[in-house]
Amino acid sequence: MDKVNRKASRACVLLMDSLGVGESHDAKAYGDEGANTLGHILEAVGRPLSLPNLTARGMMHVLEASATSSFCDVSSLPEPTSYYGYAVEQSMGKDTPSGHWELAGVPVRFEWGYFPDTKPCFPSELIAKLIAQSDIEGILGNKHASGTEIIAELGEMHQQTGHPIVYSSADSVIQIAAHEESFGLDRLYALCELARELVDEYQIGRVIARPFVGKPNAYTRTANRRDYSIPPPDKTLLEVLKEAGREVIAIGKTSDIFAHIGPTQVIKAGGNMALFDATIEAMQTAPEGSLIFTNFVDFDSSYGHRRNVQGYAEALEAFDARMPELDAVLRPDDAVLISADHGCDPTFPGSNHTREHVPVIVYGPKFASKNIGERDTFADMGMSLAHHLGVEAESVHLEGVSFL
Repeated sequence: MDKVNRKASRACVLLMDSLGVGESHDAKAYGDEGANTLGHILEAVGRPLSLPNLTARGMMHVLEASATSSFCDVSSLPEPTSYYGYAVEQSMGKDTPSGHWELAGVPVRFEWGYFPDTKPCFPSELIAKLIAQSDIEGILGNKHASGTEIIAELGEMHQQTGHPIVYSSADSVIQIAAHEESFGLDRLYALCELARELVDEYQIGRVIARPFVGKPNAYTRTANRRDYSIPPPDKTLLEVLKEAGREVIAIGKTSDIFAHIGPTQVIKAGGNMALFDATIEAMQTAPEGSLIFTNFVDFDSSYGHRRNVQGYAEALEAFDARMPELDAVLRPDDAVLISADHGCDPTFPGSNHTREHVPVIVYGPKFASKNIGERDTFADMGMSLAHHLGVEAESVHLEGVSFL
């Protein structure tokens, strides 16, 4: 890598939500032996994928190094134009907040609370408080479920009764779905804010508002989702940068995941292509020293959880096709990090996340090729970004070791 002007440097994180690249070392403990989100998509889709830009940046080299079996032949591929490797999660979970926080320098050392896969799955006292302290008269669901399936199942009854649909999954989460028009979006948000307060004692990571529109047999979830997360247990890279006077631009659901602690600017967008548009626009105007952090949620919510291999494959190709547009607006000292927060193998049973390694690809105008191998923690990425941006992260106790 050529010498970077730290004062002029910027960093952009493209978080490909759920793009795991092979079972983690402790996958057996999570029931995820053999999981490989990217590898199994390549294997199952039934055609070669057009991923020239991700391939040039080292994604296939990363997959081959991380996976326990071979999914691609990289012997004929040129050396990647990036720093490339993969990272092993140390946090105690395979959920979205854990992956994001660890990437930003703060692994989760405590155990999350979970709701059991029973019906009902929520404690009766929790639901009693939710009803007593709000304007609802009851709930529907009260079980583990796929979000789209439970809306299809109970959406009509929800509209008839006015009872919100409340459900969970294998993650540390309580999700509340309601019709934007018949129930009301602001009313849903208020209910989720109350639920956030009530589930703190259960150590639940997120409360998620899941608004939808439409009619029976034709319900559609909207982009007005909101995540209500507990705060990270320590200062993440985002907060460190904000305190240093830097611009921290959170795109998509990034700010929600960090409990709105750290971002100086929040940009909402629905769908991967709109998120890419917002990222490119932000990179055109972001000042020196900025961090732009985009979560591309569709990979996870629309395809991984839905176990939609073809949809995931097409989304990867669409993402890849946009990369040259981002490259065109990079400044000489910029760095782009491509990574993920966990896996969500669409060929695995069920609809839950999978415990996997994540790719670590860093490139920019001054980055050459370097194999950074296996990183012991996602936090190495946060420390490396701090180093790139000229922040003395060690003084504020971010974990991780810089590979820059």
